[in-house]
Amino acid sequence: MSQTDETKDATSRLEEEGEIAADYLEELLDIADLDGDIDIDVDHGRAALEIVADDPADRSLHRLAGRDGEVLDALQELTRLAVQTKTGERSRLMLDVAGYRAQRRAQLTEVAREAIARVQASGEPVALDPMNPFERKVVHDTVAEAGLVSDSEGVEPQRHVVIRNA
Repeated sequence: MSQTDETKDATSRLEEEGEIAADYLEELLDIADLDGDIDIDVDHGRAALEIVADDPADRSLHRLAGRDGEVLDALQELTRLAVQTKTGERSRLMLDVAGYRAQRRAQLTEVAREAIARVQASGEPVALDPMNPFERKVVHDTVAEAGLVSDSEGVEPQRHVVIRNA
């Protein structure tokens, strides 16, 4: 099988994951009596879904993100399990609700850039506050783009990122 065929197969599998996840989430929205549309995409080798409000002024979907994204993390895990039940394969899909993760990604990128500047100025490692896996991944990606290195240290829920010069 050629690499092009493998890429098509992987994309097709991820699109199927997205469709299964969207069906699951649509049922959940119906049960919760919430209005929203589901956008499906493939991003960085993962199915990526976002629940968006039909009306931008409607903030009811924000309840699905919860405080500090805790409800969103749980909803993402339940959605992954629903996909796994249907496909028999572990899913790495990413879920966003009402732009919560996109906004958080922007905030974390800024936090990482400030820490990178401190490391570059002092030469000393900088440890950030504890973060969930999604948040740590955003920081690791930002650090790698800047040419520095980062490691996750500690045990959940105190697992955090330490940034160092390369």
